[in-house]
Amino acid sequence: ESGQSQRCAAGVLTNSVAPNCVSKVELSISCNNLLDKDVGSKSDPLCVLLQSIGDDKWTEVERTERVKNCQDPEFSTKLHIDYHFEKVQKLKFGVYDIDNKSVNLSDDDFLGGFECTLGQIVSSRKITRPLQLKAGKPAGKGTITVTADETKDNRAIVMEVEAKNLDKKDMFGKSDPFLEFFKQEEDGKWQLVHRTEVFTHVKLLIDCCLYFLLMVIISFSSFKFHSIHFHNFYEFYCRFDCIHPEKQKKKKSYKNSGVIRIKDCKLEAQYSFLDYVMGGCQINFTVGIDFTGSNGDPRSPDSLHYLSPNGVNQYLSAIWSVGQVVQDYDTDKLFPAFGFGAQVPPDFKVSHEFPLNFNPSSPYCQGVQGIVDAYRMVLPQIRLYGPTNFSPIINHVARIAAGAAQQPNAAQYFVLLIITDGEITDLDQTRQSIVNGSKLPMSIIIVGVGEADFKAMEFLDGDNGVLKSLTGEPAARDIVQFVPFKQFDKAPKEALAQSVLAEVPNQLVSYFKMRNMAPVNPPSPTK
Repeated sequence: ESGQSQRCAAGVLTNSVAPNCVSKVELSISCNNLLDKDVGSKSDPLCVLLQSIGDDKWTEVERTERVKNCQDPEFSTKLHIDYHFEKVQKLKFGVYDIDNKSVNLSDDDFLGGFECTLGQIVSSRKITRPLQLKAGKPAGKGTITVTADETKDNRAIVMEVEAKNLDKKDMFGKSDPFLEFFKQEEDGKWQLVHRTEVFTHVKLLIDCCLYFLLMVIISFSSFKFHSIHFHNFYEFYCRFDCIHPEKQKKKKSYKNSGVIRIKDCKLEAQYSFLDYVMGGCQINFTVGIDFTGSNGDPRSPDSLHYLSPNGVNQYLSAIWSVGQVVQDYDTDKLFPAFGFGAQVPPDFKVSHEFPLNFNPSSPYCQGVQGIVDAYRMVLPQIRLYGPTNFSPIINHVARIAAGAAQQPNAAQYFVLLIITDGEITDLDQTRQSIVNGSKLPMSIIIVGVGEADFKAMEFLDGDNGVLKSLTGEPAARDIVQFVPFKQFDKAPKEALAQSVLAEVPNQLVSYFKMRNMAPVNPPSPTK
């Protein structure tokens, strides 16, 4: 026996086998002061949830039970829906007075309804709105309250595991062990949940829902696998003998092929993106727009800044696409918007960080429409120039994010959208700015418009490796997402936002996890 000892350090293990990119949200519904449509008794209300499927078409998601004779119902049936941060999910709630057994609601009295997005609900966790009739008139004094919860257990088991005296499986060296975790399905079959890397130190975390596990130690040698099993992990023994089935059959004196010892095991909260958002985290949206000369004269139809007869261009399309998603997560809807690479009045000096509203002390625009209005206003007043420098605007957002990082909990996160037409000029400075920003609560989205070569942007994205500064300092985490607009030119208008925003939830969680920061209002541990 080799006497080999391997140790796995406590920490976090993510589900790399079957990642779940969709969150399940549970909506609780209650109403007050509903209209009374029944003669001689009160209404028998029911609430139905519809979701937009585009082109002013709606599909039913779920409906609550009917509550008899009640103008202030609190429905016990919860409504469930899949949540996607990167999408604008338009919802419609309708309350009906049910007087028959038909599932068709067209013959029932409409007591009122309202429309919103799922993002608006989860960002507030609880909203109350007045009910409206189909003609847009108030439904009396009727109101509806919607409360959101994520349907998951946010607890996890964190273990520190030690393996000693494992069998030597490699001819010229020690074994290269790793761990596999399985959970047992209802049909008795075992499903692989996670496989660790072959490391001396491995981080381990198991979702609390995995009540019954089989752990397997496997060594890799010449593409042959050797497995050693131990069972009943849920009983939590502190020490396990690793039994190799074949050796046990051949040798009566066989004792074990090593020992597994669980040195520490504890239950910890593992917060999700929705835990932070529902817990009070505000997502602050900032826009940086490229006004360099390579865009072309805005008065020319060939310019990327040219406004078509319907008043749009690629810049405005990108702003609308991303902004309409992110705006649901910012309470005041005040978004800083900047330009770079232009000569700015009154002295027409080149600026790489000028507010679109020309108000440095208050560079905020009211909502996404406010950004669009400011863009249209500033376009004829500036002179497109150069060069294409990103670092000033990144540093601007980083300074604000650094202030927010001093707060004791996860109160704020920042998303910077940069829209550009060409090759970046200050690449080295931008690399350093991104590395610095990776230690702050911020993400950077870069949308490339036009036909330019965007290889430098793909390099900044870091998907093919960890981005490093010029001095070799690695980014603490990946915070940049780049996409060329032309890939989505003929795609549905929602596709761009879905692509660039898909990574933001994980980026937000990774930052607060790195800082060990809980939500402002953490969920109940038994949720």
